[in-house]
Amino acid sequence: MPTAIAYVEDNAVNRKTFISKINHFPDLSLVLTGENGNDFLLQMKGLPLEKHPSVVFMDIEMPEMDGIQAIRIGKALYSHIHFVVLTVFDNEEKIFEAIRAGATGYLLKNEKAEAIRKAIENVLVDGGIPMSPAIARKAMEMLVKTGPSTAGQAGTKPVDNSGTMLSGREMEILEYTIKGWDAKRIASFLNLSVHTVRKHIANIYTRLHVNSKAQVIHLAHELKWFQ
Repeated sequence: MPTAIAYVEDNAVNRKTFISKINHFPDLSLVLTGENGNDFLLQMKGLPLEKHPSVVFMDIEMPEMDGIQAIRIGKALYSHIHFVVLTVFDNEEKIFEAIRAGATGYLLKNEKAEAIRKAIENVLVDGGIPMSPAIARKAMEMLVKTGPSTAGQAGTKPVDNSGTMLSGREMEILEYTIKGWDAKRIASFLNLSVHTVRKHIANIYTRLHVNSKAQVIHLAHELKWFQ
């Protein structure tokens, strides 16, 4: 059975190029392509578990929701999926953000088809972290600069990415929801109507691409929003 993969990229030409590379390998199947992070997460909500991609190649700079945000949410919702960055950005900040978000690899877009194929095998078979040579050098430079102690602290620092996805009011309502408050109690405490609170909760579910209270609680805990 072919290995299922996905590709998220806003540029149509780049998507076509990636597809042509993947078509070289009959043991790979491109089951999903997305134009941005929101598009990817929306499509994932409609896929049954048996059709989930094993590896998702993700661009970074995209409209609506960038790759870092999409990896962060995607990894929290679908922990069984591996995310590999495929981008033109090789600066230290992007590499660090991608790794913290949950990326298990970081490749540049000029990689050849065989390198992409090897990256998939590296992740799924060997449990490795595939990187383009230029990225590997950058990563080593980062370790040298920060040192093992500082790097370890940075890796465990909670990430607050909520401001780019939820409004202040939505975050407030989400916090009380996670505490177990129902819409009526939240509405009374915040001096809002129950209808308004329920509308905010519906917006939260939509923005975070979740279907249930259990999922939204899990996501908030995974992203350490309220620690």
